[in-house]
Amino acid sequence: MIRHIVLFTWTDDATDEQKETVTAELRKLPGVIPQLRAYTVGADAGLNQGNHDYGVVADFDSVDDYLVYRDHPYHQELIAQHIKPILATRAAVQLSL
Repeated sequence: MIRHIVLFTWTDDATDEQKETVTAELRKLPGVIPQLRAYTVGADAGLNQGNHDYGVVADFDSVDDYLVYRDHPYHQELIAQHIKPILATRAAVQLSL
């Protein structure tokens, strides 16, 4: 199994509406990309200072399934249209479980 973890920090001028749109669009992905085994997205709960603003955790049965997700046109369009315009920093890791 592959677990993909992504952390975002938003720009200072990112609006609440833009952030809500990111969540709404990301939550559509399991219905578009059947290779997603499990998928969780959301804003940081604010329990610690210095955290990233937002996180995505996605599980896949195989590396090939992850690559379908990574390169899927809908996913790539979502990133270009909704995430990159408000993205300050991004960190990611893929774990083999």
